[in-house]
Amino acid sequence: MLTFLPTFIRLPLVCLLVALNLLLHVTPLFLFAIIKAIVPIKGFRRVCSRILVLLAEDWIAVHSVLYRVFTRIEWRVEGLNGLRYRGWYLVLSNHQSWVDIPVLQKIFNKRIPFLKFFLKQQLIWVPVLGLAWWALDFPFMRRYSRATLKKHPELAGKDMEETRKACERFRDLPVSVMNFVEGTRFTDEKHSRQQSPYAHLLKPKSGGAAFVLDSMGEILQSVIDVTIVYPDGRPTLVDLLAGRVRKVSVVVRELPIPAELMHGDYENNPSFRAQFQQWANGIWKDKDTIFERLN
Repeated sequence: MLTFLPTFIRLPLVCLLVALNLLLHVTPLFLFAIIKAIVPIKGFRRVCSRILVLLAEDWIAVHSVLYRVFTRIEWRVEGLNGLRYRGWYLVLSNHQSWVDIPVLQKIFNKRIPFLKFFLKQQLIWVPVLGLAWWALDFPFMRRYSRATLKKHPELAGKDMEETRKACERFRDLPVSVMNFVEGTRFTDEKHSRQQSPYAHLLKPKSGGAAFVLDSMGEILQSVIDVTIVYPDGRPTLVDLLAGRVRKVSVVVRELPIPAELMHGDYENNPSFRAQFQQWANGIWKDKDTIFERLN
């Protein structure tokens, strides 16, 4: 444990080690991603995809060691028993902070299939990480504003088409499809503006989850619902690296997928959309209660 080091030494040291870990793993990631793109043999590409996932899991494992060495985080995690490494899951979570991502990666690494997020198209330009996400087949989504769609109606449905293509790729190897259902990080200002009915959460936006279930419902084993709470306040990534995060509480619930929600036209069928939203709102109501208990 190196938590005794003063912050002005510990923070740059941790940042350096995180960067070295990234470069160490991204280099072979790029190599295998390029080979995978060049060789048009499906079986060979599947092997490359598996190697890429193993490299990413090792990358995350090293990060977890760094957290253990450089921080004093008290982890309170419930509900991990019974999860399976080989399978397909839809993972739904509230979104408190950018710290949520390393938290999810730490608690689920090698317990369930590798987490894959739907990312905004602009994130592909993030130095090094953007290319790493591309190499790992993270789907990059392009969202069109109402003004853009009004000017270019031919773009309507393109984002959902990309979602379906991504889900088709997810069929080749076990995967956990990650969805921050609130669509954005929680802030008091957003909570007030939404007039959210939940004390600690933003309203769930269930369209993304509905499209995943429509595309993959028959192979997904269950939904994993995750509630993340930082009892000492929502931290930043700098807080995490500087060792200022003291407690992280997580409750994991494995939920069955209602058969009637596995396939349906969320966008064009108002009855199905209402039914799906009712299901998501029920999960969020329970999550709000869990949050209150952990906070």
